[in-house]
Amino acid sequence: MSAAGRVFLGLLLGAVLGLVLDAFAPAAAQQAAAIAQPVGRLWLNALQMTIVPLVMGLLIVGVAQASDAAASGRIARRTLAWILGLATASAVFTAFFAPFLLSFAPRSDALTQALQAATGTVAAPEGSVAASLAALVPTNAIAAAAQGAIVPLVVFTLLFAFALTRIPAERRAPVLALAQGVADAMIVIVHWVLKVGPIGVFALILPVTVQAGGSVLGALGVHVAVLIATYLAITAALYAVATIGHGEPLLRFARAILPAQVVAASTQSSLASLPAMLHASNERFGYPPQVGALVLPLAVSLFRITSPAQYLGVVSFIAWAYGIELDATTIATCIALAVVISLGSVGLPGQASFMGTNLPVVQAAGLPVEPLGLLLAVDLIPDVFATVGNVSADLTVTSRVARAEAADGAATAAVVEPRVAAPQRDATKDGSNGAGSS
Repeated sequence: MSAAGRVFLGLLLGAVLGLVLDAFAPAAAQQAAAIAQPVGRLWLNALQMTIVPLVMGLLIVGVAQASDAAASGRIARRTLAWILGLATASAVFTAFFAPFLLSFAPRSDALTQALQAATGTVAAPEGSVAASLAALVPTNAIAAAAQGAIVPLVVFTLLFAFALTRIPAERRAPVLALAQGVADAMIVIVHWVLKVGPIGVFALILPVTVQAGGSVLGALGVHVAVLIATYLAITAALYAVATIGHGEPLLRFARAILPAQVVAASTQSSLASLPAMLHASNERFGYPPQVGALVLPLAVSLFRITSPAQYLGVVSFIAWAYGIELDATTIATCIALAVVISLGSVGLPGQASFMGTNLPVVQAAGLPVEPLGLLLAVDLIPDVFATVGNVSADLTVTSRVARAEAADGAATAAVVEPRVAAPQRDATKDGSNGAGSS
């Protein structure tokens, strides 16, 4: 069984045991919940301890990769512009679409009370817009890291990462290697912690089901449904992006990307779908091979359009479950953070990616991170739709870049041709005049 499958099994076993004990042995259920609750919190604390160095490493490496891509030529710059634009659109769309869908779902007060009992009562973020903006820049970056203040830490790290792009490559390389090494080491720790993920998720779900009953399973079902609907809406929007203006005809685009989407759904891996995407670009669309050879590996290494959507969907669900209203400043911060983190996290494997990238965004929103353990367990289901969306986005970017390159080539030919023809006519005229005069 895969790691994701084992974690999902831990969730099911914990939920079933909690419901059975609560129904037939309430006293034993309370005792089991009291034992399981600190175990679940210990598991989550082990994951949280990696977040500060992991986020710093991912951001530094992500900015460096984007900077290198932008400096490598016109095709790469066009690709990066589409990646940033679509990732931002994905985050903004989800920030409004997910709360809209959640507003139609009945929220159980018992679920809210159970979550608060398991994680501690959390108040909604407070403070004026001016105070929130002032808090973005830390007066002491080390203190911000020590206190787990993610947003100021991210601001400092981004400034540091952009500053690195302005220094000579030979001085920048050791710092990037250190950042990559730190991020890699944190991922190893996350993998160690996730090896006991089934136990951690079991310990998280049991006390919640004892107190909230089956409503917690219904809430997790709502979360899965909202994510799937969001991913499907984003994928559908990509067809419009690829076909508007001077894009591909809709039916041609849909037929060309379908085989790659099938591979994505079966493998749940954008990297494993790369050969099918290259075949679609070169053979089905007929784009120049150099376009697909540059755009698709760059997109696979930097771009997952559903990642920002996932982060905002998770934030929206936790805020909904706790009955917390997020202000506009907090939402805008989460959108920006989601886009930046998504660029540096593409290489992370499944479960490590979920915990390592959602934790800082949830913390930046001022929300409790404890429900992430439960959401991790059910992420196996919407991940199929997420991968299909990511592959569709990679081919959409390829199509738009290839079309733009073709348009530039046609425009250049139209300008160059009369300039070449004019001297030829002049040369003929001069030659005849010369011959006549001689």
